Amino acid sequence: MPTWHDSLGLKSLVRGIPPIRSRRGPHRRRPARLHANKGYDYAHLRRWLRKRGIGHGIARKGIKSSQRLGRHRWVVEKTVSWLIECRSLHRRYERKAEHFLAFVGIAASLIGYRRLST
Repeated sequence: MPTWHDSLGLKSLVRGIPPIRSRRGPHRRRPARLHANKGYDYAHLRRWLRKRGIGHGIARKGIKSSQRLGRHRWVVEKTVSWLIECRSLHRRYERKAEHFLAFVGIAASLIGYRRLST
């Protein structure tokens, strides 16, 4: 299976974000800001985000430290580590993507339940 660099999937990932619901006002169609590490430091990605009105906090290679992104990345990495604790998700044992996504949903529900019950 061919491997992709993370930056190649950024556009499709941002396009796939559903409208954000809010109690007041119109639904937001896109995120207000995107935070990313140095792996996404490409001029064409910055232009693409700017053209869509999305602010970016992308660390620059050789100039800016990615340490400031740590407070944002920590939330994502912590959540992924909780999912990896589920043994069946650590390695993809399921052949069908639907089954794997169902297990991810079950694991996320269990994690949410545990967090709320403590």
